[in-house]
Amino acid sequence: MLDGALAFAVPTRLGQSMVVKKHRSSDIHWISYDNKGEKWFESKIAIIDFKPTSTTDEEISKNLTKLLKSAVRLNSEFLDKWNGFKVQTTLEFDRQWGLGSSSTLTHMVAEWAEVHPLSLHFKASHGSGFDVACAGANSPILYQINDDSIHYEPLDPFRPKFGDNLFFVYLNQKQSTNSSIDYYTKKVKGKKSLAKNLTDLTESLIECKTLSSFDKIIDEHETVLSKSLGIDPIKSLQFNDYWGSMKSLGAWGGDFILATSNRDKEETLKYFKEKGYETVLSLEEILI
Repeated sequence: MLDGALAFAVPTRLGQSMVVKKHRSSDIHWISYDNKGEKWFESKIAIIDFKPTSTTDEEISKNLTKLLKSAVRLNSEFLDKWNGFKVQTTLEFDRQWGLGSSSTLTHMVAEWAEVHPLSLHFKASHGSGFDVACAGANSPILYQINDDSIHYEPLDPFRPKFGDNLFFVYLNQKQSTNSSIDYYTKKVKGKKSLAKNLTDLTESLIECKTLSSFDKIIDEHETVLSKSLGIDPIKSLQFNDYWGSMKSLGAWGGDFILATSNRDKEETLKYFKEKGYETVLSLEEILI
């Protein structure tokens, strides 16, 4: 995607909310809650210099202040009145899942600052930005980075006839997007050719009508990326006795995989649970 590959992306049902209220101080009091209502992060940030006066996690505070500073650079009137704010964010999914806690946060801060979400993303972080675009989408999108612009457009809802045969499996580990980008940048040769190959597969994917053709496309996608990255596909590494097809989602080696199955749901869930993977979600459970 970073080098022009066309991507097909579907927003998740689960997201993140943010509530902003003014309060009597000259700082931002930030509190983040997980999907169980438990506080997992808290920080007080001075608006005058964006330095945290207290925090439960230095690294998270660093990333948060970078995001806020970037928003101010895009809109000089944002936070210019020295009013204090209390900000509360709440996740709807397990924060270890990698479903977009950072991208949804970027989108919400952009709305608060009245700046374009993708402008804020590219000002503050790495990555293609497709997940930030998804954070504000209500349907699947096609997303592509061109030489001097970004293009994305909504598509009809993703409701294939074989939707009941698709499962999303959490691999019990979170993968670093930035580390994966660094690896890709250094490792992969012929990026433009690879992007063209993957674009062709994406165009075929959104047109396919049967599970067998869907399987064929994602198998080829895994093979192409495996050769380019020098990393074995997830199926050969961990699920070589599985009967269906598999595709890594997001950064290779962590977060979720997409698995297809032509067997009944109970047998499919049993297979993954016997291997220690308890989080297996259907298409209807995870995607808009």
